Amino acid sequence: MGEYDRRNGAHRGGHNNRKRRHREDDDFDRRPPRRQYQEPVHVKVRRQLLAIAESPLKKIDDEVQEIATTLAENHEDDEIRGTFLDLVSQLVVEQALKIPFVAAVILAINTKKPELAQEAISRAAAALNEHFEAGAWREVKLLLRFLGCMQAILENDGVFPVLEELFSRAVDLQTASSEDGLGPEIVKVILLTIPYVMASSASGLDAFARSLLEKTDIIASTSHPLEAIVDPYPGSEDGTSHEAHSIIRLLQHQLQSEAAKSWELACIPRPWRTSSVEEGAEPTIPSKHPLPSIIVPFSASPGAQPRLPEMYFSVYSDQDVETVPPTSNIASSILRDALVDTISILDYNRNATAKFLIDLDCYFSPGTFVKRATPFDRLREVEDGKSKWKPEDVAVDAVFSQLLQLPEPEHKLVYYHAVLTESCKIAPAAIAPSLGRAIRYLYRHVDPMDLELEYRFMDWFSHHLSNFGFTWKWTEWVDDVELPLARPKKAFIVGALEKEIRLSFAQRIRGTLPEPYQVLITEAKEKDTPDFKYSSDKTPYAPQAREILRLLRAKAPDADLEPHLSSIESDAAELGVTDPLIPSTDAYMTAICFIGSKSLSHVLSCIERCKERLLALGPQSEAARRQIVTSVMEYWAEKPGVGVNVVDKLLNYTILTPLSVITWALSDKIGKGKILTQAHIYEMVASTMHKVTNRVRQIVIARNRAELPAEQKAMLDETLEQERTQMKELFVTVEDALAGVASGIVDEMAESRDQDTEGEALLRGWGARWLRVFRRKMAVEEAWIGEMLANPPGEGEVMDGLVGGADDVGGDGNGMVVKAGEDEDGDGGIS
Repeated sequence: MGEYDRRNGAHRGGHNNRKRRHREDDDFDRRPPRRQYQEPVHVKVRRQLLAIAESPLKKIDDEVQEIATTLAENHEDDEIRGTFLDLVSQLVVEQALKIPFVAAVILAINTKKPELAQEAISRAAAALNEHFEAGAWREVKLLLRFLGCMQAILENDGVFPVLEELFSRAVDLQTASSEDGLGPEIVKVILLTIPYVMASSASGLDAFARSLLEKTDIIASTSHPLEAIVDPYPGSEDGTSHEAHSIIRLLQHQLQSEAAKSWELACIPRPWRTSSVEEGAEPTIPSKHPLPSIIVPFSASPGAQPRLPEMYFSVYSDQDVETVPPTSNIASSILRDALVDTISILDYNRNATAKFLIDLDCYFSPGTFVKRATPFDRLREVEDGKSKWKPEDVAVDAVFSQLLQLPEPEHKLVYYHAVLTESCKIAPAAIAPSLGRAIRYLYRHVDPMDLELEYRFMDWFSHHLSNFGFTWKWTEWVDDVELPLARPKKAFIVGALEKEIRLSFAQRIRGTLPEPYQVLITEAKEKDTPDFKYSSDKTPYAPQAREILRLLRAKAPDADLEPHLSSIESDAAELGVTDPLIPSTDAYMTAICFIGSKSLSHVLSCIERCKERLLALGPQSEAARRQIVTSVMEYWAEKPGVGVNVVDKLLNYTILTPLSVITWALSDKIGKGKILTQAHIYEMVASTMHKVTNRVRQIVIARNRAELPAEQKAMLDETLEQERTQMKELFVTVEDALAGVASGIVDEMAESRDQDTEGEALLRGWGARWLRVFRRKMAVEEAWIGEMLANPPGEGEVMDGLVGGADDVGGDGNGMVVKAGEDEDGDGGIS
């Protein structure tokens, strides 16, 4: 034991002695000093300007003065000055929410180094001229807003002469055509500039503003003849409707009201009130600068897209507590415009967009909103006279205004889906309740809602649930499960569940539903592979069809298949079938569907192998060509979304023609119109029409290229004329079929008019809703083509005009959708 202690004690003692020896030097740090990094001044300025107003913990006055002081002290450094001026130019047209704060920095710099402020103004004026020429009216609006915020340091009348000249152009356009869309757009630019000019530190502007408002009233208060086709709530079968508000008409009335209140404009931030004068210093008269020459082109460019009237849309308009500004308040337009610009400009970065939406309250006057994530019930406790506007409601409202914009949104629908998903992930406690109330509002108003908007809502709803565990309070809608399918709310529920199944699988979706909904998901939907109907000998031509299936699996040549197909045709002829190609085509296509049922790549591979025979069917028999659609949709009857996707691929291969698909859906299967209540039929028809209109647009884009030789342009003009004629004929086919249902003159409806009056009235309503959608689509295409041929824009600008149609969110290849990751707990999506 003693020996053990000595051994271990010696070891411990020796080790501890070494530690003590090193411990004696602990008071002296022998390491060399760490190299200290000093951030270059131009990097510091860039970082500070990019982050201006983003933090609620920083005083905006301190941020503005710090940037201004740094620039004043280093204004002779070309790199610092260049970095700052370049970044100002970018921020103004890319981050609309920060424009007043960037202007405040320029105003503060003007008190220290006026020449730097003059250079910023000159750059803004030069950019404004470029955007006028290009017809980039959003950028024109933002640059005018920036200059308007600096009205106090502009000589003479500042931006008002530019606004007057713009109004002259708007009058010219409206005089030429009452249906012109650019004139109202220019008036909107003027009306959205006035509030920022009046909120600036300049004085004595009331007379200018009132004079301009008197002039704009001529255009803004006149109803546009095309407003009816973009009304989001045109009415329902019971005659109910919602009053639609034109955005420029609202703006006109709101600004007139503000003028009567001495331009209070309470929501607009005014960081220049203290930023231009340092604390404790005497106020000085700021240096004023001439506004460089700004030339408004005599022939204003319309830009890349046709411009139809914009209607104000809100999903929070019928609440007992106002969580968003009412349409009587100018804040509703100012907040919406800044947010819409942010959403539309930052489409390349949904995360940044979502962050701006969440931080909305940082960019407007204090007191404009209640505290973030304030529960709706708590708003009733807010004192009278104080704002009850929820920043998350205002942000969500802005996204939905774009997602549900008519005739089409600026970006693909999936972008707006992604913005809402990211917003939920960043601030689930704030955004989820807002989304829940938005969903309930839209569902309540499904009946009078425009049909295209209903399906956009359905696509988003199912896609959003897929990102958060498919959780929703389905019990709230349980009473509507018993409604007939012709009722829009029941059709919405059925369509949404079908889309959820496409994004997952039937068994999982069934597990998320209460008992009353279980009947909507049959056992057949849970099968991964539908049965091959020719497996039963009771099915006509079963032996031949099974042999065709065997040969197709073995990748046999067409010659080996021919005897069995001929046998079916012979038997059909003996049975008196009018077109024997129909049953042989059914057996052949059903076998292809069965082989390809494992995945999309399987069916595409099989179609590729059988393409030649399928292509040969059309010229032989149009009925046989439409039988291809019938076979696909019957095989995938329990999962119609998959069938629609296969039909879409067959269109790409030109095995099917757009006319054959439209005829199948709206003629062969129309019946009394019940097919119009099915979401997948609308998807099929809309995507088919989009292929046709998109081809015409591509031809217009190709013939508008400046470098195109005359010979090629003549060829493209000829092709355009042919394609445009075919497009019109296809729209006429759609309209004729739908008009028959809407007026109740289709054969089956006319023969049984007195048997189900209520049901047929509902179906006529569906016909009218479909008809309105496709009449609008035709009007939009004609407007787009007319404007592009009359005013061919620049190459890059034209490409912006090629806008995709309704995106499919089935996740099956028909539209590009990638789920943003499911929340296993189902939290944070909607409440």
